[in-house]
Amino acid sequence: MYSDFKYDNYYRQRRRPSGIRRVLSAIALILVSSLVSGYIVGTVLYDKFSAELENVRQYSSGVRSDGESEDGNRIRLGTGLSGSEGEDAADNSGGADQAADAVDESSGSMQTEVSGSNKMIQSVKKTDVVSAAAQSGSVTAIAKKAGPAIVGIRMTISGTRYNYFGYSNDAISEGSGIIISKDGYIMTNYHVVSGADPKQGTASRTILEVFLPDGREAKAAFKGGDEKTDLAVIKVDMKDLPTAELGDSSKLEVGELAVAIGNPLGMEFAGSVTVGVISAMNRSIQINGRTMNVIQTDAAINEGNSGGALLNSKGEVIGINSAKIAASGVEGLGFAIPINDAWPVVEQLIKYGYVKGRPYIGISGREITSVYSSYYGLPKGIYVTDVVGGSAAEKAGIRRGDIIVAMAGKTVETVQDLDKIKESYKPGDTVTITVVRNDRKVDLSLTFGEEK
Repeated sequence: MYSDFKYDNYYRQRRRPSGIRRVLSAIALILVSSLVSGYIVGTVLYDKFSAELENVRQYSSGVRSDGESEDGNRIRLGTGLSGSEGEDAADNSGGADQAADAVDESSGSMQTEVSGSNKMIQSVKKTDVVSAAAQSGSVTAIAKKAGPAIVGIRMTISGTRYNYFGYSNDAISEGSGIIISKDGYIMTNYHVVSGADPKQGTASRTILEVFLPDGREAKAAFKGGDEKTDLAVIKVDMKDLPTAELGDSSKLEVGELAVAIGNPLGMEFAGSVTVGVISAMNRSIQINGRTMNVIQTDAAINEGNSGGALLNSKGEVIGINSAKIAASGVEGLGFAIPINDAWPVVEQLIKYGYVKGRPYIGISGREITSVYSSYYGLPKGIYVTDVVGGSAAEKAGIRRGDIIVAMAGKTVETVQDLDKIKESYKPGDTVTITVVRNDRKVDLSLTFGEEK
């Protein structure tokens, strides 16, 4: 069956691939030669580079071979740190703050000249990493210092109606507060706790709860509030509480570090820390018809942050976070009441429950604008919707339905006009107030009471 098979031909066919083996052997030889050559060249270049690096280390920037500069100070190349203080700061683990302080402010960066060449090599500038680490450490320290004194506040106003399922239509809102005394006094914004103010008529249906960072909870009592400045004081029955340290807002400068701590959007995000700068001082903004002098910051402030602390780099309270501009395309416009403006009010709220020395009329009113004036044929002014019993207004003979058009000889068209005139006087002062009643002007003598 296999008698015609040619063994010699088969052997020659099996030997033919030897040409391929010769090519592969040549390639392998070339690769080995390349590796050997690369190693030799690399060694030579490394030695040359090491020698030049040693020249740089010894002679550039006035550094001698003993590692000291011509003036005797140690310098670490590429760090921007000079002197033993810089070396110690860089070597100290966790010493980011020291390292940042030790950066040479006069030069900002260091340059070295390679020996035998005109080429300049610029070293790393004051690194953003060090600055960021230093700032991060600072913010951490601020949060640890002030955080325990920033609390959450929940206000629940019980409803008077029940829906189909039998549940009350309770109104619940949440904000923040700052502990200012070990025995439980807490300052906050008035709008955070306004339902508990006896003057609002909802106090009997309002519950205030305080949530401490350590997990404790307590019911709070309303001690005093001032709607005009949007400040209030409440109190919990607790002892030995951590307190916040107050700063001096008059010493703030634009661009200074600002840290906000509070509860944005409520207890779910309690104790949130946001960082920014002081964007502007002495801003005048209108809130609910009131003009307020505030600090502007780009530290994130949201609903629930109200009543929380705005802190300086020392962890001191320099403002009470109160408002923000929330509009499409607007970012970083938050506002805080300066602590120097807030504290005198807070002290009076603790002592008296109200701000003493403010003149009081005792009416509720509505502005008659130009449109309503022309449509109904009424004079522009303040339409009196209610008169408080026993108030200066009642004693002066002001009635519901009167339109106040002047006070102390000055025209009154808006509530702001009335308030501006009133603030020029004190309780006990008497002025003439002019009202329109049944299409006739009537002059009345008004003696200001004291706002409580």
